[in-house]
Amino acid sequence: MSITDTQEFQRVDPDTLRDFVCAVYETTDATAEDAYVAADAMVQADLWGHQSHGVLRLGWYYARLRSGAMRSQTNLSFPVDAGAIAVMDGGDSIGPVVAKHAALDAIRRAKAHGIGAVSVRNSNHFGTCMYFTRMAAEQGCIMLATTNGGPNMAPWGGLKKMIGTNPWSVAVPAGRHAPLIMDVANSGVARGKIFLAQTRHEEIPLGWAIDSRGRPTTDPEEALKGFILPMAGHKGYAIGTIVDVLSGVLSGSGFMDEVHGPYDPVNRSRAGHLMIALNVAAFQPLEEFNARMERYIEMLKSVPLAEGVDEVFYPGEKEARAHEQQIKEGIVLPADTVAGLDKVAAEAGVPLIARG
Repeated sequence: MSITDTQEFQRVDPDTLRDFVCAVYETTDATAEDAYVAADAMVQADLWGHQSHGVLRLGWYYARLRSGAMRSQTNLSFPVDAGAIAVMDGGDSIGPVVAKHAALDAIRRAKAHGIGAVSVRNSNHFGTCMYFTRMAAEQGCIMLATTNGGPNMAPWGGLKKMIGTNPWSVAVPAGRHAPLIMDVANSGVARGKIFLAQTRHEEIPLGWAIDSRGRPTTDPEEALKGFILPMAGHKGYAIGTIVDVLSGVLSGSGFMDEVHGPYDPVNRSRAGHLMIALNVAAFQPLEEFNARMERYIEMLKSVPLAEGVDEVFYPGEKEARAHEQQIKEGIVLPADTVAGLDKVAAEAGVPLIARG
């Protein structure tokens, strides 16, 4: 049985889900290889428990492919190719495909030079940053990735959307442990989580967003009309601007309200990224580093526990555990998300995900 129905949620086999998303992408003339990367990035987000960046977004991406705002045929070029650094033009191609090429190229340059930096222009939204930084950690590198997005935060104290949530991630090899990975948006919450709350007909916590007049709200619909709040107040706003500069200004891509997010079906994204990889072996033997990271994690997890807490997790550990559980048991999706996939299936002319 591929899907187990409940009143509110459905359990979906990850391979079945990935095959379905691949089929949708291939109807837009994406190659099988590129369709797989796009599908795997979304399904992996769901496996990690990041449903705000999972297959919930398929309808948005599909609409952009149909309009031509995002191009199904990959067209990459290198305006700058200079040893340890490069500038890649994504040619408005599928976001995860562009980002994977950039991440792997940064890793290749780091292996040759100790450090590799690839600045990307004219890309698209690529999902979770950690999907790409993890690639470096698995190859003995540390990676920093930044990306900008369509504006949904106002400059601190203002009432006009100019800054995206602009996430960034760092992934580090951790020896016998799953990589230590930080992946955060500079808003108090990712915009996709507010969309997810709207899909589930749930309120959002106070402090996530304000409405269009600057008033606190728990209504996700009003939040989407208004402004997402930065994390840590003015500090999150400052970090968001820096990520915009590193991703958009440095690469020659869009920045601030020149960038259009995945929710916009018709305008070029002009999103920019930055991938910086450090080859650990250029700094110290990888075996020594891994041993130090194992000790680091053991020290984190061995501290006394606060009342009501059963275990301390290191960054990335919860995602690794969620992955292992959902690979075996299936991905639990809201019924509304599955209904959205059915809608895309009808539009794309592909079979529905099999039910029992």
